[in-house]
Amino acid sequence: MKQEYQDLILQACDASSLRVGAKIQTLWSGYGEIVRLHLEGCNRPSVVVKHVKFPEEAEHPGGWNTDRSHTRKVKSYQVETHWYQNYSTNQSCRIPACLAACSYGDEMLIVLEDLDVAGYDQRRTSVTDREIKACLSWLAHFHALFLGVAPEGLWPVGTYWHLETRPDELEAMDDAELKAAAGDIDRILSECRFKTIVHGDAKLANFCFSQSGKDVAAVDFQYVGGGCGMKDVVYFLGSCMEERECEKRVPGLLDYYFSELKLSLKKDVEFHALEKEWREMFAFAWTDFHRFLLGWRPGHWKINRYSKQLTKEVLRKLKQ
Repeated sequence: MKQEYQDLILQACDASSLRVGAKIQTLWSGYGEIVRLHLEGCNRPSVVVKHVKFPEEAEHPGGWNTDRSHTRKVKSYQVETHWYQNYSTNQSCRIPACLAACSYGDEMLIVLEDLDVAGYDQRRTSVTDREIKACLSWLAHFHALFLGVAPEGLWPVGTYWHLETRPDELEAMDDAELKAAAGDIDRILSECRFKTIVHGDAKLANFCFSQSGKDVAAVDFQYVGGGCGMKDVVYFLGSCMEERECEKRVPGLLDYYFSELKLSLKKDVEFHALEKEWREMFAFAWTDFHRFLLGWRPGHWKINRYSKQLTKEVLRKLKQ
């Protein structure tokens, strides 16, 4: 790590020395890495650093190595930096504190609180009912906190699969009916009355759990932006349940999300109108992501019977 980066981190944390620890992960398509740094001489034993370095040649696992893809990724890191520097949440939708952030040419550095030290040291590849509800509660509180807030400095429309940013994937789709309806689905979602700020990539892998699984914090805000809260909910549920589980459990889990949302909203919000609209948007949001997958990776495991059924319902509604 360059000395100027080390100096920035030492100054931000008021530390006397640092040691580079384990690499937590490589960023998507080889755009850098996330590492843990161990500190001495301060009250913070460690920090997590997201070090972005734009590659000369990206290595996309799906083969989508285009200028458009690169431009989207660059903007995503700029958005994430702006998010951490300018937005904050509360204990009910915990995120890591940003200690420093800077850009040096084709490199960016975000220095974050180490959530492991804060008690969120568990990661999950499969989840219990309690853990699913903890994440849905996080999303409900997050959406309530930012309801009606303009996404200044963020993506105007959040989520990494937003239609306007994915024309190549749309063109690659074989499903002609859904391809023709994609614009209408996007418009209906974008025109919903009740808008919030969405996480934009609220998959299971981006939640950090406490030992008990009762509390969670979220990371990775590259695609945070405006939109309907259902986009986060459908993406999260689809990330941790297979089709049979979705068929059986989604109705009850949606009820739980809305009960948490109601508890966390300000009293002057027309909750019944919001719930009615967002429940109607559920199938549209699920279909919107299904549209992306069909173009991006047609063999993906999330392209299943449940997704196809919801898509059929949406296409039928559009014909009415």
